[in-house]
Amino acid sequence: MSNTVLDFVPQIPIADYTARFTDWLTDAFAFIFEPIKEYFGEFMEWTSEMLIQVPPIIIIAIVAILAFFIAGKRFGLAAFSAVGLWLVFNQGLWEHLINTFTLVLISSVLSVIIGVPVGILMSKSNVAEAIITPVLDFMQTMPAFVYLIPAVAFFGIGMVPGIFASLIFATPPTVRFTNLGIRQVSKELVEASDAFGSTGAQKLFKVELPMSKATIMAGINQTVMLALSMVVIASMIGAPGLGREVLSALQRAEVGTGFVAGIGIVILAIIIDRFTQNVNSKKD
Repeated sequence: MSNTVLDFVPQIPIADYTARFTDWLTDAFAFIFEPIKEYFGEFMEWTSEMLIQVPPIIIIAIVAILAFFIAGKRFGLAAFSAVGLWLVFNQGLWEHLINTFTLVLISSVLSVIIGVPVGILMSKSNVAEAIITPVLDFMQTMPAFVYLIPAVAFFGIGMVPGIFASLIFATPPTVRFTNLGIRQVSKELVEASDAFGSTGAQKLFKVELPMSKATIMAGINQTVMLALSMVVIASMIGAPGLGREVLSALQRAEVGTGFVAGIGIVILAIIIDRFTQNVNSKKD
């Protein structure tokens, strides 16, 4: 009975409307998308090339030294970083690791640059929070593969659409945690800053942001991990890196090659995660 009733309801052409809207965006904002694709793509390639030119032993040593001090002069993280990066180099995946790191670094930086101000706006305005929260819900619940469609439509294939997809997928945690951290700042501290005649900017930068830095850093940590999780998915639209090796191994059913590339991603993920966590705890 329900099927018969539903048959009288015409199908809403959502797919057609979406395709037309995407085509319109691509044409109307080509003057923005094309320069981003060209110049930003060149910048990313230049960044990767510069890092690749540095001898791996120097990068491994720098990372190990930083890990030693960030971890409170303990050798555990430093040793893991040195051995893990050496293993990646030993397996001939160093260039892929650098490309992956470049993609994660740039997408994470852009996510933080966008996410923190948006989170601040949400914390200062209930109206903004009510409007932005459903958008964040949409961004986080939409399957990551779907983001590849507009990314390819706007920017073609390569690292730039990979950055675009990672940016959308990874930004929400920074926004949410920034909003949460500022809203959780003690009311007494805020009232005290007001009593001393602090301006809005002084209250934000000298009271609210410092008091909420642990929460914000936790959001940034999640953003970086989500950006890294997009590595394999972004490889489907031409983004270079370890993800491309995993995808290639999957297509050729090469279990060993895929496992080694996956180990490389895990090593990079652990190093980045421990770095961000230790930076946060060190600041506390």
